[in-house]
Amino acid sequence: MSDSSLIISLDFELHWGRFDKYPIEEYQRYYQNTLRSIPKILSLFERYQINATWATVGMLMAESWEEWETYSPLIKPNFLQEKYSAYLWGKQKYSLDFEGLFASGIVHEIIQCSGQELASHTFSHYYTGEEGGSLEAFRSDLMASKKIAKDKFGVDLESLVFPRNQYNDGVLEIAAACDFKTARINPSDWFWKETNHENLLKKVFRTGDTLIPMGKPVYFNLDKCIQFPLIQIPASRLLRPYKTGSIFNKRRIERIKSELKRACDLHQSYHLWWHPHNFGFCPEENTRVLEELLQYIDSLIQQGDLRSLSMRGVYKKMNSNIGSEG
Repeated sequence: MSDSSLIISLDFELHWGRFDKYPIEEYQRYYQNTLRSIPKILSLFERYQINATWATVGMLMAESWEEWETYSPLIKPNFLQEKYSAYLWGKQKYSLDFEGLFASGIVHEIIQCSGQELASHTFSHYYTGEEGGSLEAFRSDLMASKKIAKDKFGVDLESLVFPRNQYNDGVLEIAAACDFKTARINPSDWFWKETNHENLLKKVFRTGDTLIPMGKPVYFNLDKCIQFPLIQIPASRLLRPYKTGSIFNKRRIERIKSELKRACDLHQSYHLWWHPHNFGFCPEENTRVLEELLQYIDSLIQQGDLRSLSMRGVYKKMNSNIGSEG
């Protein structure tokens, strides 16, 4: 069995990850396209035997506003900027029927698809780097995400992805105390530090790094991941969406392929991630690009150079001698 692993994690959030930036009324077709794309993504994962982690916002697991309210925790963040609170935003939209808010049916499809892990993206797309939050509110938020997953889908959530990639030592400890086993963390480059304090230069370097090397190598030794207070799996590359007319579409995919090949050559691992809603524009093209990439990944797997793991699969691998579990 190869020492090289591909970990895939998806931030499944729909409008709960965008409520503070975009008006939901203007993105209904975008979310409709996304919801139609997800079964196609699952089909591709099944065809190429890809294990993946679906870090899902707990609010998205609800079926209705009534259920949303039932599972919302009593202790909520008191963000200095109220626009960051999904609870306050939801109260303003309460009872309105929009696409992009509830997707329990899709969650059922995810957990029924072989090799797929249902994980947490917090209950409310909680921003741990924003002023006014508290560790107590964050704990309550995580426990709400675990409760709705257990009650509705019978799943004990074990992996966590932090919204907007914001985290610190304190929230990592809270996550471990809430019995999460793994979390995704950022690459070590300076332009991925303190993502709650964004600036143009960071964005330019992150975008440029998808085309040419502008930071450190993004593959890593899985066995050397930080394991306290929980296993911290570095992200390697964001699969950016296809853009009509862009001369960079092909270059981005070729860069991912070359990084994967280099990871295999060095017996290292690679962590690819994206948002399902990135397929909301140009869904057919994005699906085609994903299949092209998965075909390449499959060739590496068939050659014995690579194996596919979910984040939970990483935990199992690092805590047992069984290396084939996803």
